[in-house]
Amino acid sequence: MSRRSPRAAPAPGPSRPTVSVCRGCCCGTPKIPGVDHAGQLAGLRRAAGDGATVRAVDCLDACEHGNVIVVQPSAEGRRAGGRPVWLGLVNDPDAVTDIAAWAREGGPGLAEPPAILELYAFTPSRRIREGLEEHGRG
Repeated sequence: MSRRSPRAAPAPGPSRPTVSVCRGCCCGTPKIPGVDHAGQLAGLRRAAGDGATVRAVDCLDACEHGNVIVVQPSAEGRRAGGRPVWLGLVNDPDAVTDIAAWAREGGPGLAEPPAILELYAFTPSRRIREGLEEHGRG
């Protein structure tokens, strides 16, 4: 019989992708004119339906890319190799529709994003990613 203590089972994680919409410092404010920020968030929630969790979060500290949206994989998507995808300058209603459709299809690790979203993708600094991971947002 082994004397090793049993390892705890990994946490199951979310069963669907999580779409985090920055609504802090610059995103979601009049600093980005011509965007209906409340309408954007409501439209994303409506379009994602039960296929994704959509949540507004405080400042994601990537203000130069406002409006910022992070699409995080479900537990299954993460097991399949999916990682959070950061999207910036999401100020077009069509981009919101594409993000919601991708999340409904499974999001990172499970579904290919619409090609147009490559134009919005960016990599935040390691400092920002690590800070968000510490707070369970990244």
